[in-house]
Amino acid sequence: MTSPDLNLLFALDVLLAEGSVARAARRLRLSPSAMSRTLARLREATGDPLLVRAGRGLVATPRAEELRRQVGPVVQDAEALLRPAELLDLSSLDNVYTLRTNEGFVEEFGPRLVARIEADAPGVRLRFAPKSDKDAMSLREAAVDLEIGVAGETGPEVRIQALFRDRFIGVVRAGHPFGEGPVTPERYAAGRHISVSRRGRERGPIDEALSALGLQRTVLCMVSGFSAALAMARGSDLIASVPERHTVGARAGMHSFPLPVAIVDVTISMLWHPRLDADPAQRWLRDCVREVCVSR
Repeated sequence: MTSPDLNLLFALDVLLAEGSVARAARRLRLSPSAMSRTLARLREATGDPLLVRAGRGLVATPRAEELRRQVGPVVQDAEALLRPAELLDLSSLDNVYTLRTNEGFVEEFGPRLVARIEADAPGVRLRFAPKSDKDAMSLREAAVDLEIGVAGETGPEVRIQALFRDRFIGVVRAGHPFGEGPVTPERYAAGRHISVSRRGRERGPIDEALSALGLQRTVLCMVSGFSAALAMARGSDLIASVPERHTVGARAGMHSFPLPVAIVDVTISMLWHPRLDADPAQRWLRDCVREVCVSR
């Protein structure tokens, strides 16, 4: 039995990631003709066309989609096995790491994370990027080192580790009528509310839970972040519904109460691309984030 050419795995990973012979050739520093011959060998080895013409581009076959999910981790593990172990000198580390997360995480955990990083590696800087979207391409292309938030839908190759669970609570200004007596579903629904949605959606899980009880709340304004919702609630009679652990400092001096309807807690996770899995500096960074979140 002829041994398979394992170099084809690396070519397959790049081809399926790029979806283009020309781009894969540039990434592997090969000529387009050499890359085309490699694709022909892959087709022969797998017994599948893998990438087929569709207009001016190429689309992956179902078999290629299946292989895309499998080949990435295999290639990453192989690269980790062949990479020499390095001792990480944190005192001389001089890197900028980009963390994509929401403003609530930055406000609540950012100061302690910066202090934790500076204690080990004073030459490291952190860049907190806004969560405009959740595309896996930013992780794959190294535009983002870590994403922190609710995982949702991600690329099949993205690594995920849960950090903590958070629940939503209601928050109103000091002296608000909700500070006296129990907040029932009927009383909560009768109030005037602030809705938080980066995409401008008027309804969410809270509205669905109220609807199941035959209730509907009145949303007077929508904002894109929890800090803005708390600022609005602090200066008015409006009711903000925000995650508890994300907003401890931002809601200081305000009155908080459990939501009178049952909604599912959210899990805050850390996401990264597997190509950074074995990198010593990246592992140290992930450890710092995990320590800061767990210690709260």
